[in-house]
Amino acid sequence: MPLLRDIRVTLEMIKWEHSIFALPFALCAALLAADGWPSPHQLLWIVVAMVAARSAAMAFNRLADAEIDRANPRTQSRALPSGILSRRFVAVFVIVAGVLLIFAAKQLNALAFYLSPLALAIVLLYSYTKRFTRWSHLVLGFALGIAPAAAWIAIRGSLDPRILLLTGAVTFWVAGFDVLYACQDCDFDLSAGLHSIPRSFGIRRSLIVARLFHFIMLVFLVVLLHAFGLGSIAWAGIIVVGLLLAYEHSLVRASDLSRLNAAFFTTNGVISVVFFAFWATDILFRR
Repeated sequence: MPLLRDIRVTLEMIKWEHSIFALPFALCAALLAADGWPSPHQLLWIVVAMVAARSAAMAFNRLADAEIDRANPRTQSRALPSGILSRRFVAVFVIVAGVLLIFAAKQLNALAFYLSPLALAIVLLYSYTKRFTRWSHLVLGFALGIAPAAAWIAIRGSLDPRILLLTGAVTFWVAGFDVLYACQDCDFDLSAGLHSIPRSFGIRRSLIVARLFHFIMLVFLVVLLHAFGLGSIAWAGIIVVGLLLAYEHSLVRASDLSRLNAAFFTTNGVISVVFFAFWATDILFRR
């Protein structure tokens, strides 16, 4: 059926499976907020809200960047520039995903529901930031970084400032690997008038900026650990995450970006899962 085909192609286009990047951090925040496992009802709707928010954001990004992608040799084969999907279908998909996010928030509590349109606006409007600022990587990081704060609100119906430390960690983690990813479009960004850290600073200096961002992420995690009184297992998680980040950066050199996909997709997926495994174990063990 054409509808099912278009849905499948859209899910492939937005790489919905990469929801795993931010979801473990949101689930960790939910564990901290609940001081253990949240209820199945809460877990279900947090996951639905997270996947819906990211799906809306990625589909909107592809919609907003359709003409840019058409001009970029690296992205010309994507579903929208190549005409496999229509702009109308993707726009409807964004609306449905956005409504699903708001509906999921409604199932959690009043504050989550009231703030859901703001969260949706943040994750959608990121798509336009590279048109006017080199710091769009940090905006993307913040768009994913609000997930832990949102998960805390979903459990408690209020916001504890301590969880914003995890928002900071995710913000700089995502910004760091997005800087790495943007290195492959450095020349295109310059010719198209788009803004990015690689375009502004060059690839070699951008790799240093990415390392700095990831170091800041680790600092946030250490402060977060102390703020919640976590123990040795969480410490071990930070060490393993640090080693994985070091491995990620070892894959990318200014003179060789050939292993960028391995650094971006595989390593960061492992980092998020490893972080959750160690921190969830510590939180549950210390109940």
